[in-house]
Amino acid sequence: MKTQSSCRSSRAADMQGVMKIFHITAFIWYAFIMQCLYIKEGESLPPGIFEYGGPWKYLTFLNLLVQVTFFGLAAVADLQPSGKYLENSLRQSTDFLFSVFAFPMGMLVVLFFWSIFAYDRQLVYPEAMDTFFPPWMNHAMHTLVLPILLGEVLLQPHVYPKTRNGIALLGIAGMAYFTWVMWVYLNVGMWVYPLLGLFSNSGLIGFFLFTLFVSVLLFLLGKGLNLCIWGKTMLRAKST
Repeated sequence: MKTQSSCRSSRAADMQGVMKIFHITAFIWYAFIMQCLYIKEGESLPPGIFEYGGPWKYLTFLNLLVQVTFFGLAAVADLQPSGKYLENSLRQSTDFLFSVFAFPMGMLVVLFFWSIFAYDRQLVYPEAMDTFFPPWMNHAMHTLVLPILLGEVLLQPHVYPKTRNGIALLGIAGMAYFTWVMWVYLNVGMWVYPLLGLFSNSGLIGFFLFTLFVSVLLFLLGKGLNLCIWGKTMLRAKST
């Protein structure tokens, strides 16, 4: 019994070590990408890219901001003494941030970007962008997000909010971004993404609702994966 207990303790310690390295590495990576974007903002970019609102109007940038915040808080939480008030508070914050925003938003960016890119890249990432953002940077913003999120799902269990609360928060966030995109268009007459210029008014509303629906599905996917991978572990922890 003691041998089994010590083995479990050793595996748990090893997993904690891997998780710390993963969180710190992911935070440094996203901080590096955002620094690269900050440097690009001062260069001579294609017209309209950072006009009015800068990078803040792009879902890709907002997603990077969410990811770097999440992994930064997760790394700080890993370094706190277990069971202390600060550690518990940080865990609650990271659980909320990951479940409602980091996972659904990150997956949405990857899914929508590459789907539209495959259909017609001019609608989401015109060829002129390649001159200013090299391919590795494009993949850093739109591809590597996926394996990093899946790595988090595999390494760290998260406490999800009630489904209706999560969906409500997603709806509020989605409405806020849709309003921001419309505000940008009304002020400068330019859509954040060329794709949006193809829709009628009713088409825009339909596209927004479809995007929100996919976001909800991704939230439920994250919740399902978390339960499938960590359900028994979390149940044992709750019972003890």
